[in-house]
Amino acid sequence: KVLWTLLVTVLGSVSSLPVGDDSICTAEELAKYSITFTGKWSQTAFPKQYPLYRPPAQWSSMLGATHSSDYSMWKKNEYASNGVRDFAEKGEAWVLMKEIEEAGEKIQSVHGIFSAPAISSGTGQTSTELEVHPRHPLVSFVVRIVPSPDWFVGIDSLNLCERDHWMEHVSVDLFPYDAGTDSGFTFSSPNFATIPQDTVTEITCSSPSHPANSFYYPKLKILPPIAQVTLVKIKKSQLGLSAPYINLPAKSNEVIDSIS
Repeated sequence: KVLWTLLVTVLGSVSSLPVGDDSICTAEELAKYSITFTGKWSQTAFPKQYPLYRPPAQWSSMLGATHSSDYSMWKKNEYASNGVRDFAEKGEAWVLMKEIEEAGEKIQSVHGIFSAPAISSGTGQTSTELEVHPRHPLVSFVVRIVPSPDWFVGIDSLNLCERDHWMEHVSVDLFPYDAGTDSGFTFSSPNFATIPQDTVTEITCSSPSHPANSFYYPKLKILPPIAQVTLVKIKKSQLGLSAPYINLPAKSNEVIDSIS
């Protein structure tokens, strides 16, 4: 009876242990996706201090990775890495790319890096392809809001695997985040480093609670999505063909585009 009680206790504790997001993926093969980023940053949706010139509202290139749960590009309520800081503040990608590559080399947590061209206006689309692996089913990326102190949109560790199969279609609304490295309140604020560095926080219609904040809309309950990302699984019959690319005006980022 004592042994049985001990066994039940042990099994119960084992079953309650946390399981990694990607540990239950049993898909048998790689999968490819087209990923489309849609900017929804319009003057109608976000009229306050909307940037019309020097520079006008636009989006940086997208930089992302497919990875396991051992790697994290960024997380809400945690400190941004040097690479994320440089990307969110200045759109510079080299340090972030180095961080991703080093994670892949040291602990084999990264399967691949992907990027998509910038968008030269607040609204528009850009797209590319990515590949996921059963041991690397998570997708993360960042896109800088231009102009801004250190604001960005992105996804942290989206799991595309559902047990033994890959999801066919995923759409996610995106909202602005503050990297916690610059203390500017407005889109055009001068560089003013946050010392000590703060954590990554979501910007809402009431937070930061300051009338000067460009996203401060106290009469709203929530901000409308400022962007959206859609991932569509590419069927085997389509492999080898180019992913559909929506030809909208885009401002290239030579750093990222040359690598991709």
